[in-house]
Amino acid sequence: MSAPLVLSENMNLVMALVLGVFFGFFLERGGLGNPHKLSGVFYLTDFAVPKAMFTAILVAATGLCLLSDLKLLDMSRVWIIPTFFWPQLAGGALFGLGFLVSGYCPGTAVAGLASGRLDALVTMIGVGAGSLLFAALYPWIEPFYMTSDMGHVTLPQLTGMNHWAVVAVVFVLAGTMFYLMEWYERRGAGPVAGKIDGRSAISSDTVELRDSL
Repeated sequence: MSAPLVLSENMNLVMALVLGVFFGFFLERGGLGNPHKLSGVFYLTDFAVPKAMFTAILVAATGLCLLSDLKLLDMSRVWIIPTFFWPQLAGGALFGLGFLVSGYCPGTAVAGLASGRLDALVTMIGVGAGSLLFAALYPWIEPFYMTSDMGHVTLPQLTGMNHWAVVAVVFVLAGTMFYLMEWYERRGAGPVAGKIDGRSAISSDTVELRDSL
């Protein structure tokens, strides 16, 4: 039998609940329910978000390719979101703006709300209001929404490269990014390196200078 497994509707709901609880728990434990930590990447003070995202991408991509090659996963049964290039580019820009303003994405807002953060509640209200506004405006924006339809395309299909070659390129890019982020964090970004829970975190260089006076 090859994955994805066919489960009953009730079992699907149970699995979704269990996986969602664990996902939210690890988000919060990793500090990704904290808006100061989440928005730190925009101010070059905290790179936890891109590190977590690229780690997840690398693990998922490697697992999917390996399981597919071992005939344990039937990729034809895995639903891939269709690509609408320009609408999704515009949506990504809007998403990033909302992320910057609120300090949350929808998933981390739920984790923040579960830990009692009122700003996460405001963000969730904004997500709901934005969804309703999109639904109301959809008849007018549908022509743009449906443009540049590329279908269910993947990077190996788009580039004509072997899937392991694409994974290798992603590993190189991610490794380079990790190295640069670690270098920048060690170097420091001035006397104030960032903020933790809204409080200024002073860099080690500043502490050493203060102690030497």
